Amino acid sequence: MKVMQLLPELNSGGVERGTLEIARALVQAGHQSVVVSNGGRLVAELEAQGSKHCSLAIHKKALSSLWQIAPLRALIEKEQPDIVHVRSRVPAWLTHFALKGIPKAKRPHLISTVHGFYSINRYSQIMTQAEKVIAVSDSVVDYITQNYKNCPPQDIVRIYRGIDANAFPHGYMPSTEWQEQIWQDFPALKDKFLICLPGRITRLKGHETLIALMQQLKREFPQAHAVVVGGADPKKLAYLDELKTTIEVQGLTDCITFVGHRSDIREWLAISDLVLCLSNQAETFGRTVLEALSVGTPVVGWQRGGVAEILSQLYPQGLVAVDDQVTLLKKIQQHIQTPQQVAPVTQFSLDDMCQQTLALYEEILEN
Repeated sequence: MKVMQLLPELNSGGVERGTLEIARALVQAGHQSVVVSNGGRLVAELEAQGSKHCSLAIHKKALSSLWQIAPLRALIEKEQPDIVHVRSRVPAWLTHFALKGIPKAKRPHLISTVHGFYSINRYSQIMTQAEKVIAVSDSVVDYITQNYKNCPPQDIVRIYRGIDANAFPHGYMPSTEWQEQIWQDFPALKDKFLICLPGRITRLKGHETLIALMQQLKREFPQAHAVVVGGADPKKLAYLDELKTTIEVQGLTDCITFVGHRSDIREWLAISDLVLCLSNQAETFGRTVLEALSVGTPVVGWQRGGVAEILSQLYPQGLVAVDDQVTLLKKIQQHIQTPQQVAPVTQFSLDDMCQQTLALYEEILEN
């Protein structure tokens, strides 16, 4: 079979990573894989894995994108995929209009993946208008069934995002060279109980909560040190300055370190003693939580969205009722006082995700 996946760009992020993983699984299973996007730094990796990439400006939420309908239709007619799989709203709308111009008998099957809790409106509804709608967690299934009554529940298929356990092996520790470099670059971290908050610097990730926690922990637990792993987009630099000023005013400069954007997230999760997930909004899945647990690092996080689904199955003692600051502090204190063990992770595997997605493709072609 031949599958064409469409997404805005191929730079970085969960949608992009998932697209590459399915593309690779298709090629490995002897199928043809085509990806349409506006390009980006992951194109070389995609092509090296045996997929074909077609560049088309399907990334802008603007009226000018409508000019891409005819080229997209021509591309679909030329490539003749059996299945078109849309992973974002602008590509989904353009595909919707492109397919209208193709006779019904010649149209490919249409699948979508809902990766996010989109704003509830007509624009977002397009993601639920496909023969099969993949939801990346049960939280996303609930979001669709509650907000989009147009989408028959039997058409929604929950396929969890997965990670490659070989890339995040249980008990993993970075090389001595890597660790020595880190202690050299960030000497304040050496011999500390490291509390890691991963994720980009935005108002949604719970940095204020982390600052309040460190204020409460510093007297009783001077060995506790917070590490913020994630960079700030140019638009968010003012917010980063705001956070750093708050930290300075509260006398916490020696307790919290920002290490910026890193490509070695696995290493940071592995050397951390505890990982926090304090997002102000529910996350659809929470891949970083899964990666941390996979290497054996405990995670404490709010009980909502996909993060709650992962923790309830793999590390239920890490769950905290949303915004219950008292219990959050107690849980962290307990982890500092008594190191916790995380069992090896067997669920949420990349193989499962790929097998279930390819099985859905094959099922749709048989019907």
